[in-house]
Amino acid sequence: MSHTPRSLRSRAVLTCALLVAPLIAGVSGCAGSPDPLSAKPYDAADQISFSGDGDGRKADPDKPLEVSAKGDDSRITDVTATDAAGRYVRGELAEDGKHWRSTVPLAAGAHYTLKVSTEDSNGAPGRRTVDFSTSSARRLLKVTFGPKAGEYGVGQPITAKLSRPVKDPSARAVIERALKVDSRPAVEGVWHWVDSRNLHYRPQEYWPAHATITAHSNLKGIRIGGGLYGGDAKSLRLTTGDRLEALTDSGTHQMTVKRNGVPIRTIPITTGMPGFDTRNGIKVVLAKESAVRMTGASIGLGAGSYDLMVYWAARVTKSGEYVHAAPWSTGSQGYANVSHGCTGMSTANAEWFFNTVRLGDIVQVVNSNGDDMAAFGNGYGDWNMAWTDWRKGSAVSGGQSDAASADSARLRPQV
Repeated sequence: MSHTPRSLRSRAVLTCALLVAPLIAGVSGCAGSPDPLSAKPYDAADQISFSGDGDGRKADPDKPLEVSAKGDDSRITDVTATDAAGRYVRGELAEDGKHWRSTVPLAAGAHYTLKVSTEDSNGAPGRRTVDFSTSSARRLLKVTFGPKAGEYGVGQPITAKLSRPVKDPSARAVIERALKVDSRPAVEGVWHWVDSRNLHYRPQEYWPAHATITAHSNLKGIRIGGGLYGGDAKSLRLTTGDRLEALTDSGTHQMTVKRNGVPIRTIPITTGMPGFDTRNGIKVVLAKESAVRMTGASIGLGAGSYDLMVYWAARVTKSGEYVHAAPWSTGSQGYANVSHGCTGMSTANAEWFFNTVRLGDIVQVVNSNGDDMAAFGNGYGDWNMAWTDWRKGSAVSGGQSDAASADSARLRPQV
């Protein structure tokens, strides 16, 4: 230790006081003997220890960082720990100054600087500064955002797919807080756990038209729980175009297409006949296929029932519901429902619709005798769930749900 031992310091102070007292009244010390509190801090390396010190290994991020004062002659007065970005690690110092412990998890694979201030029994200040790193995580959770970057309709949810299943509520909360979605203009939105590996994010209403939406993860290096840490995630940026909505009324056999709330076209249509009724509810355009082969065998009909090349097809469910050209049923369009579940229209109208809509645009079906569109599992039915129920699927904003992905319908075209 570089400072003067306590016994020698005590004798020096006493001797000085005896020599000076007769000479100058009111002087209690001699020149050259400064106040211990104003002295330059000595090296306190042998007065403290911290977890992970001295064995050459990196600190374990699964364990709190701990600093202890050695012996009875010193105590800790202050501790600061910061990461490479200068962010502080919160901690608590014991009342007797003998022990400090971090109260937040350390990140995995991160570098930290630890500064410890001490004082000895005479009040002389000591200081030790240590740089250390934490070990890299062994089990990483990676996040993939969807859809792909680009321009979408206002009904497109943001998705996050996890590389591992997560069921623990507290671990889900850690993940959810680290997955950030921002939009300009700003709107309130919430993550919903579809199942243990998939989350969807949406606002209460549709996204604003001409919005810019970004999604990114702050999960890298963060301890999630059970030995699992956050891994890399590529950020996502997408934009929305005009608010385009197609209202399909199976009762009147008409589709009304609106752009930003203003009707721009009314189209005679046919939807599903009895036994093949089109699903009611809000759907989102998933894909656009200028030509697709549709067969009766794919929906359980006889092999020779129909086998057609269908044109100008906009897909709205995974199970094979489309809006497409149906020149064979033009006599029924506007009057009767004769399809096997799809929305059919003339070739000219279908080409116009195909060229007008984009992925993420809204197609809503009303007044059909069909089932309701499932929220998950058959496309993006997210908007069919009430906002209060949507929030219940969050691990942070109102409870959490581990509902399994619904509607495991086969991928089959319907006409």
